[in-house]
Amino acid sequence: MGKRIWLFLATNLVVMITLSIVLSLLGYSGYISQEGQLQLVPLMILCLVWGMGGSFISLAMSRWIAKRSVGATLIDGRTGNADYDWVYNTVARMAQQSNLPMPEVAVYDSPEVNAFATGPSKKRSLVAVSTGLLRNVDRRGVEGVLGHELAHIANGDMVTMTLLQGVINAFVMFFARIAAFLVRQTLDSRIAGLVSFIVMIGFEIVFGILGSMITAWYSRQREFRADAGGAALAGRDSMIGALQQLKRQHEMVDPSTPALAAYKIAGGKSWMKVFSTHPDLDLRIAALQAGR
Repeated sequence: MGKRIWLFLATNLVVMITLSIVLSLLGYSGYISQEGQLQLVPLMILCLVWGMGGSFISLAMSRWIAKRSVGATLIDGRTGNADYDWVYNTVARMAQQSNLPMPEVAVYDSPEVNAFATGPSKKRSLVAVSTGLLRNVDRRGVEGVLGHELAHIANGDMVTMTLLQGVINAFVMFFARIAAFLVRQTLDSRIAGLVSFIVMIGFEIVFGILGSMITAWYSRQREFRADAGGAALAGRDSMIGALQQLKRQHEMVDPSTPALAAYKIAGGKSWMKVFSTHPDLDLRIAALQAGR
């Protein structure tokens, strides 16, 4: 847990320093004029740089962060471990089927039944599986899981999700600052700065929650597409079998790290399904059975 917190703080520090330098190079001097007027173009520049820039820096670092967050060990098909070498060779075969560059393949020690794909591009991608997945799901099911993760890479889901998140971040910042500016205009100058800052943070939280509903909805749709892609690579029965086994094992997926939720193939049974990044497993199984 301490390592994950350190990585989170380090990543955000890198983002802040990088984007501050970018704004400085652009000659950015604020979005409120000396006369106290709101300047929309400078505000849009600020929001785009921080919203889109932060998302893309995080994407660029995603493979590095993911490996260190879970303590993943890269494998090369020559480990001498039959399961690990089979995973590597299966990913290699599926990557060739999908006309994809060979991704990095890793295994990490965890009792949870999980796998994920990440990376900034198809050429710099990573597929990782947990030891819990290899222990608790048969090879046919693991093959379906690997097909699902390769489909995420083939579909460019990481980049598309980053674009969506960046746009939403920019809009959240933009509208929160406009709302805070309007509130500031109605206040006494002695308290206007502090109150408008509090209002801005409040609106960012509210708009951010609304924005997360959009990204969660899109994430659920991409899971259905990845399931279909996994079925094409591993066979529909293998993909359905994988999801059925994951359903039986879903209580073993570690819920204690929300920051890694996007990496998990199986979503929890949260009552707040509107915020869930993964559809209910029953819905995914039904979609595959219906040929969707």
